[in-house]
Amino acid sequence: MDMQGSVVVVPVAFGALGSTVARAFARHGARVALLDLAQDPPPALQAEFAAGHLLIGGVDLGDVESTRRAMLAAAMRLGGMDVLVNVAGGFQWQTLADGDVETWDQLYRMNLRTAVVSCKQALPVLLERGRGRIINIGAGAAAARSGAGMGAYTASKAGVQKLTESLADELKDRGITVNAILPGTIDTPRNRSDMPDADFSRWVTPDAIADVVLFLASDSAQAVTGAAIPVFGRG
Repeated sequence: MDMQGSVVVVPVAFGALGSTVARAFARHGARVALLDLAQDPPPALQAEFAAGHLLIGGVDLGDVESTRRAMLAAAMRLGGMDVLVNVAGGFQWQTLADGDVETWDQLYRMNLRTAVVSCKQALPVLLERGRGRIINIGAGAAAARSGAGMGAYTASKAGVQKLTESLADELKDRGITVNAILPGTIDTPRNRSDMPDADFSRWVTPDAIADVVLFLASDSAQAVTGAAIPVFGRG
């Protein structure tokens, strides 16, 4: 798959999934801007993306001005923007009876507001380009009946799916496709630590998700927009 010369922006790219997505695009010839709330990228990641790419730390994706500055810096330094991949997200299991209402605000901000702000601040660059791809990471759990303790998480991630559908319809005549990926449990070090007794072999790998992201960013997916694609592995 040839992404030669394309400019890809990946918010929250210093972690397991974001860095895997960034590497996949870089391997196929794209110039990648890696954004993250963390001020400094891991040294190995910094060395890996030192030439021809851009790493920007200290980006609060829930903050409009912080995100706007990062998107403009990426576009100016790398020459525009062709693809936006919204990887930001977080999880907390908490029942309503025993939990805090603030958890709902926190997960809304982490899972939905970050996607809304990123999309809005990327749109001027994408619209000026006259073409583009937006790919949001939702959650498979949000597409099914929610369970106890999952309300705040699935509600916020369901919002990502509805944002995707609405924005796809808004942009369908302007050359920009908008799609979502709905992964199952992702095989990351954090998830392995949190669920040590699980069968990791049944989880979906970051590489498998990155493959679907690459497809949605490619010319082969030019007729696909407003889709929510499950990527569950064997989970």
